[in-house]
Amino acid sequence: MFGRDPWGGPLEISNADSATDDDRSRDLDRAALMRQLDETQQSWLLAGPGDQAGKKKKKYVDLGCVVLDRKIFMWTVGTILGLGVFIGFIMMIVKLVPHKRPPPPPPDQYTQALHKALMFFNAQRSGPLPKHNGVSWRGNSCMKDGLSDSTVRRSLVGGFYDAGDAIKFNYPMAWSMTMLSWSVIEYKAKYEAIGELDHIKELIKWGTDYILKTFNSSADTIDRIVAQVGLGDTSKGSSQPNDHYCWMRPEDIDYKRPVTECHSCSDLASEMAAALAAASIVFKDSKTYSDKLVKGAKALYKFGRLQRGRYSPNGSDQAIFYNSTSYWDEFVWGGAWMYFATGNNSYLTIATAPGMAKHAGAYWFGSPNYGVFTWDDKLPGAQVLLSRLRLFLSPGYPYEEILRTFHNQTDNVMCSYLPLFNSFNFTKGGLIQLNHGGPQPLQYAVNAAFLASLYSDYLEAADTPGWYCGPNFYTTEVLRKFARSQLDYILGKNPLKMSYVVGFGNKYPKRPHHRGASIPHNGVKYGCKGGFKWRETKKANPNALVGAMVAGPDRHDGFKDVRTNYNYTEPTLAANAGLVAALISIADIPTGRYSIDKNTIFSAIPPMFPTPPPPPSAWKP
Repeated sequence: MFGRDPWGGPLEISNADSATDDDRSRDLDRAALMRQLDETQQSWLLAGPGDQAGKKKKKYVDLGCVVLDRKIFMWTVGTILGLGVFIGFIMMIVKLVPHKRPPPPPPDQYTQALHKALMFFNAQRSGPLPKHNGVSWRGNSCMKDGLSDSTVRRSLVGGFYDAGDAIKFNYPMAWSMTMLSWSVIEYKAKYEAIGELDHIKELIKWGTDYILKTFNSSADTIDRIVAQVGLGDTSKGSSQPNDHYCWMRPEDIDYKRPVTECHSCSDLASEMAAALAAASIVFKDSKTYSDKLVKGAKALYKFGRLQRGRYSPNGSDQAIFYNSTSYWDEFVWGGAWMYFATGNNSYLTIATAPGMAKHAGAYWFGSPNYGVFTWDDKLPGAQVLLSRLRLFLSPGYPYEEILRTFHNQTDNVMCSYLPLFNSFNFTKGGLIQLNHGGPQPLQYAVNAAFLASLYSDYLEAADTPGWYCGPNFYTTEVLRKFARSQLDYILGKNPLKMSYVVGFGNKYPKRPHHRGASIPHNGVKYGCKGGFKWRETKKANPNALVGAMVAGPDRHDGFKDVRTNYNYTEPTLAANAGLVAALISIADIPTGRYSIDKNTIFSAIPPMFPTPPPPPSAWKP
């Protein structure tokens, strides 16, 4: 296009100049925008479709508050997971590779002594011994007991020999089984922790199996029970061989062993009932056996209540060695155990009858033997046992009055054990003289130690820090201190520095009054009188009667390790039962918040009060 130039030449208008103002304005805006973008962004804008296809776009992960490169994010996550797997692998190796752990603390002296004390019962077994009995010098013995007696004609094989002889006195034997069962009921967790639960249960069953043989245990009503097997009276000058006239190993006995039965023996029957009833709680998980024990206990207690009389008439063998002074305390003791085993209130009614307590000596405060727990007098044990019922279940009316009385009397008995009250004398070495300076004092001391230690555990489990002696308050630790002092004395903390438990410590009796332990186990049979040369010798026993607690020192802390003096050196079943109970009660074996098992003994007792009715259903319009 041409036009006239005002200056004289042609005027040419180009296409570029024909662009509109809007186009020029957009170009200027684009140039300005390009100047504000970086090179990468400019390349995005200017690149054509082909150029962008040749490049990969970066991917990002939006975590909400942070935007991360996806590649970096995946590397980070992978590193963390890999590190976790590596640490887990290292931990697995550490766990699987065996490594030394610090050894547990050594058992205290009471636990060590307990292991040995239980072995004494293995040494006292009669009948066919199990292969794992653990006493190498013992074997099967008295395999015809009962069968050779023309009046009985049934097997009375088994049970335990009483002491250094081979007589089976059922009265102290039954009490021993009751004590062992009581200790298991209260301290089962402790026995289990030290690996002795199966052992002591086996010993208890050995005793209760024998007790079941001594009467018609399948009947509901009986008219006789066996009081003992063997005889020991030599006072009448007879030359008839018996268990005291002869000095023989039980395995070699070839003389007749007569059986003594009784038809009116409330004390023996009630004690045997207590033994079976207590054992039924120990074996409650074995329902068939537990029920069998309960059935036998019911028949025995019924027999004892109906056929009144003492098992030890004057002049009898029983009266010479284990005389019973009364049967009223056995009624209370046996009734309490029957109640715990069955939950039947009729037994508790008998045990808490005011007249029963009076006859049993509950109010004989001036008696020199008040509070002395023995195989003959069970009242102190029954009072502690029934105080337990009041502390934890509190059955209320109509039992509360006598239970409160027993509880208060138990407090008084505990006070009498403390030296400051002068109820009993103590030797200069610290041994309590519960038998007033008489011989064989240790059996009484261990029973008192057990009751004191057990009662302190009852109080603590009931959240009671102590008890009152008159106006003065004493903590439970005072009772434990007393119990420990008696056991410490027995285990060697005495003027002679001698342990009275065979095999415990560095110094202990070497000549216990015991036939089996004193005669060599060499295959030679020594006849009735042939063994006396071993009785008279001053040499130590060839067989160690491990765990036997001997009779003990005199009132001046003196002791003679002489085999011929049974008042110093003879162990007994009943004494060792008390020792075992005392040791397990005071042993430092962690088992939980409380030392005792609060509830197992009550497992057969129904709820004390009626269950409240369920709440009414919700109101519906």
